[in-house]
Amino acid sequence: MATLLSKLLALPQQWQLLLLLLLLPIASLLLVIGRNTGGRRRRRHLRLPPGPARLPVLGNLLQLGALPHRSLRDLARRHGPVMMLRLGAVPAVVVSSPEAAQEVLRTHDADCCSRPSSPGPMRLSYGYKDVAFAPYDAYGRAARRLFVAELFSAPRVQAAWRARQDQVEKLIGKLTRPEPEPVELNDHIFALTDGIIGAVAFGSIYGTERFAGSGRKRFHHLLDDVMDMLASFSAEDFFPNAAAARLFDHLTGLVARRERVFQQLDAFFEMVIEQYLDSDSSNAGGGGGNLVGALIGLWKQGKQYGDRRFTRENVKAIIFDAFIGGIGTSSVTILWAMAELMRSPRVMRKVQAEIRATVGDRDGGGMVQPDDLPRLGGYEVAARTRVMVNAWAIGRDAARWEEAEVFDPDRFEAKRVEFNGGHFELLPFGSGRRICPGIAMGAANVEFTLANLLHCFDWALPEGMVPEELSMEESGGLVLHRKAPLVLVPTRYIQL
Repeated sequence: MATLLSKLLALPQQWQLLLLLLLLPIASLLLVIGRNTGGRRRRRHLRLPPGPARLPVLGNLLQLGALPHRSLRDLARRHGPVMMLRLGAVPAVVVSSPEAAQEVLRTHDADCCSRPSSPGPMRLSYGYKDVAFAPYDAYGRAARRLFVAELFSAPRVQAAWRARQDQVEKLIGKLTRPEPEPVELNDHIFALTDGIIGAVAFGSIYGTERFAGSGRKRFHHLLDDVMDMLASFSAEDFFPNAAAARLFDHLTGLVARRERVFQQLDAFFEMVIEQYLDSDSSNAGGGGGNLVGALIGLWKQGKQYGDRRFTRENVKAIIFDAFIGGIGTSSVTILWAMAELMRSPRVMRKVQAEIRATVGDRDGGGMVQPDDLPRLGGYEVAARTRVMVNAWAIGRDAARWEEAEVFDPDRFEAKRVEFNGGHFELLPFGSGRRICPGIAMGAANVEFTLANLLHCFDWALPEGMVPEELSMEESGGLVLHRKAPLVLVPTRYIQL
């Protein structure tokens, strides 16, 4: 049985979905079809957005493919920037233009700011006791304010410059070799962002022996497992409340894998809390000087938010957000930026010249310092419809951007576009009430790291490779990683 299930799990997603169709019993089919028919009668008077034809039961699920952001962009080109889909039993509206995104994220922000319920995020966030997946209620708003104030506020970002500088100095040291040789950057960049977030969230205990060496590597692998779990196909996400969907997730082993990952994650967070409580310097009852200290302080004080008391599980759930949201996204952005620069030698030369002219000849090993860096239209949407903003497609809309698929930072010199959620043609952090709270921290980590990598090294591709041969293929998932590791040859820059 286990061997059969492992073979089924190795099938492409489309075949797994077809298997799901075969497993759905007649009773569940009748329930879904009956619910859909009733919904159509109730919504017959609504002017719904256009969309592609769909299959019975599965709806448009098979059209998503392995890279949904690309598939949805292609569908939107045929059916319009506001498009109606049915994903299994779930109605969904996908918006793919700045105007429609503004309607969702600003005009109707209050109606669209809660997340749909999902078994995976619910378990990993301790029953929505975190910030990212919490409902937008009294607790969700209070937890978000706390998260921003304690970890991602502008003063905290500035206060964390030492952690960033330490990690970047370590990275520069690791990349500096007597003779240039190819280096795979993925692990180095991940370790850098992990070190920054760990120092800011956990303080000095993140540098202790229990967090070093093999323990840190196990945690990195665990974070990879968590990201895979959050991106995994779950039948319950598309057939809520269907017994057959729950059975399918059990038979494929998804529920067991989810529980295993959760238990490992919980054990790590328990170790963090216990070490913090045992530390004389933690000031656990009064807040401490970092995120964990502040959270433990609120738990010990018995703080109440709405009808929910702040508990030990809230502490662990918010720590979960700090690492899941803060590490993978920054490291992936740095790797994509380096890859794009390697494919565009003109842009690489221009940005390096600008950075090196700004930094000039100074003490401190020639590193860049933080102070150097400054220089839905007309359609109706039924209640309980999932609304998705395809920010990837909006950022590559040929109607908005000249040569939309070309890496050309010069375009932003002629047209000032901010990435803080106010310009809806560029939404890397989202917008509105649920805008990413880590925008200040993420931008600082990426800018400071990239500036120093470009200032301190000249970069080349491995021998025999030309820029056009560097793969830019992405893999699907919660975060769009590069499909192939980024291998480059750094040569320490020596100022004459």
